[in-house]
Amino acid sequence: MKRIRFRYTRGDKLKFISHLDMMRLWPRVFRRAGLDMAYSEGFNAHPRLAVAAPLAVGWTSEAELMEVWLENPPLVSTVLGLIAAQMPEDLGVEQALIMPPEAPSLQSLVRFAEYRVKLPLDRPAPEISQAVENLMKLSTLDWSHRRDAETRHYDLRAQIGDMSVIDTSADGVTLFMRLKNDPSGSGRPEQMALALGFADYPLSIHRTRLVLA
Repeated sequence: MKRIRFRYTRGDKLKFISHLDMMRLWPRVFRRAGLDMAYSEGFNAHPRLAVAAPLAVGWTSEAELMEVWLENPPLVSTVLGLIAAQMPEDLGVEQALIMPPEAPSLQSLVRFAEYRVKLPLDRPAPEISQAVENLMKLSTLDWSHRRDAETRHYDLRAQIGDMSVIDTSADGVTLFMRLKNDPSGSGRPEQMALALGFADYPLSIHRTRLVLA
């Protein structure tokens, strides 16, 4: 049995697929590729598959990480080719590495996620740059938002590793965000946008990197 870590991409055509649906899709891909996934023990056995950090509905990514345990797989290069032939459009596997069986879980290693976030140009570009600068100068920022029936209270500033303006054009402004994403919690780009004074939800959120310990 081999533990293999994959890096994969998700494009626009799959951005409204839920995390649960993706977890159902992957075993079908491996099965159609003729690769035997290992299963957990117990009454409700399930494929041994884990993703680093679930991607929210509506987001795209070029940096997703997943680990899969395969029974007697061929060479990694062959595995990549077999999977590629079964992938739906806008889902692509870019890299595969064999991991030590005793290595820490993938989820426990994630520390930050980096994003490219496009927002409407709702004010002059210098004002947006100043808003980003002001937010980064804060030591704390008390924040709350309601999700389902629960209201969360936390320090929003503690979730920001870095933030900057990448580009401005007539159709929007693009920000770089490096946000906390570890077992204690994760920063969300749409909340950062609200903190910067944007009233509307981002035009697009694209994850560019997951930073591991």
